Amino acid sequence: MTLTTTQFFFLFILVLLCSSAQFSAHSTNEDEEDIKKTHFPDDFLFGTSTSSYQVEGAYLEDGKGVNNWDVFTHVQGNIINNDNGDVSDDHYHRYLEDIKIVQSLGVNAYRFSISWARILPRGRFGEINPRGIMFYNEIIDNLLLRGIQPFVTIHHHDIPQELEDRYGGWLSPLIQKDFVYFAKICFKNFGDRVKYWTTINEPGLFADMAYIRGKYPPGHCSEPFGNCSSGNSNIEPLIAMHNMLLSHAMAVDIYRKHFQMNVVGFIGIIANAFMYEPLTDEESDQHAVNRALAFNLAWMLDPLVFGDYPPEMRHILGSGLPRFSPEERKLLEGSLDFIGINHYSTLYAKDCTHSACTNGEDRPIRGFVSTTGYRDGVAIGGLTGLPRFFVVPRGMEKIIDYVKKRYNNKPMFVTENGFTPPAQQSEQVQDLLEDINRIKFHKAYLSSLARAIRNGADVRGYFIWTLMDNFEWINGYNTRFGLYYVDRQTLKRTPKLSATWFTSFLTNNSHSNKEEFRDSFRNNDMLAKKAEM
Repeated sequence: MTLTTTQFFFLFILVLLCSSAQFSAHSTNEDEEDIKKTHFPDDFLFGTSTSSYQVEGAYLEDGKGVNNWDVFTHVQGNIINNDNGDVSDDHYHRYLEDIKIVQSLGVNAYRFSISWARILPRGRFGEINPRGIMFYNEIIDNLLLRGIQPFVTIHHHDIPQELEDRYGGWLSPLIQKDFVYFAKICFKNFGDRVKYWTTINEPGLFADMAYIRGKYPPGHCSEPFGNCSSGNSNIEPLIAMHNMLLSHAMAVDIYRKHFQMNVVGFIGIIANAFMYEPLTDEESDQHAVNRALAFNLAWMLDPLVFGDYPPEMRHILGSGLPRFSPEERKLLEGSLDFIGINHYSTLYAKDCTHSACTNGEDRPIRGFVSTTGYRDGVAIGGLTGLPRFFVVPRGMEKIIDYVKKRYNNKPMFVTENGFTPPAQQSEQVQDLLEDINRIKFHKAYLSSLARAIRNGADVRGYFIWTLMDNFEWINGYNTRFGLYYVDRQTLKRTPKLSATWFTSFLTNNSHSNKEEFRDSFRNNDMLAKKAEM
């Protein structure tokens, strides 16, 4: 058949559009396979994750004290749309409903955090709040009643504001005493039933966002990283991390000596773990990858496995990096039963020692590394709703392999992995519910994780971030990672297509294509609406 000029033009446009569509999903297709639950060990934990401030609400109810996020979010301009967690998803009042939702998914674990200010409204300077203890006892007991393992994080970004006001929070060594006091109360009240503990969620991310960029409370930074009223971006993050690491080690020491034997328990910490790839084939950019991993991941993990900061950091920061005493090193070394990995994306790394960089990336605190999601204007992977989160499934296998090799295959849990879609101008609820791209994301990342396990990585669990749309820190409620959609007016929870897929995956039921998922999803949705009538 001979094509006319017009026919050829339209054929060209069609091919171009198909290529564009493939590009938008190329990073999921590259690794996607027919992933099944049976590809993972029989005792593998599958769950979802939340955190106290992001879902609970009830910010001044039943004796809870004011925390750092309560103060920070009430300052106009700190959060998109001036959102806050005063009500959030109202999990404090709806926890039974939410636990039933968790059970309906078919998971065998649920990760949540404990609000420090709900247990100790004024830290160690006040009384224990019995209603806070009661609330978390209810959550733990109801999870166990349904055969779901509680996977508890002691500290997930929120501290009593009293500690910030009294001595500067994480910038003071005094917080070590407060954290240990809080952790001990948690162990004493919940440790007879909780087998899995993590002390602190993403210390490195918090040190970065709170003390380099000034985007998390207390909002400290200095030029060129930001324009804050106080702070020193070159020094304060190092001090804050130092205090978090020692707080972790002291809490682990108490747990192992007094509580671990009561319920064959395990305790670890959670890292924010981007993977990095060299921007160019230059050797300097490969070195930049190594420094990026050291300054973002090994910064936290090296001291807890080996007893000291990474040599890559010591080489660059010298005497600016705090030092541990011999006693502290002994306490730190080996203070992990497992490593929690929060992995979402991969970025390119570029060397800044031999080339110009901006925005503070040419500073020692950044390891002289610039990170970006673009090479020659082309994204490293599919776009999401966050500017530095790209869909790069191969990064999961790579970051797990890096941790396996650097830390002698210490047991790992993927404690967070999730997808938020790019924002649309005229967003419809039905579009948010039919989240095919989230399903593609999790299938591809799970496939990548399964390969890492087949290659010998000791990974023991995978948690989706998150159970339901919630308060996503500085992004407020505009960013949606949930398997369940939450109506901001009524707070009604509605399952997305991804929730149906996850249940199907966990029960080893298979739908061969997205149309079958949609049909199943719509039928369930219609039944639910009829039940409400």
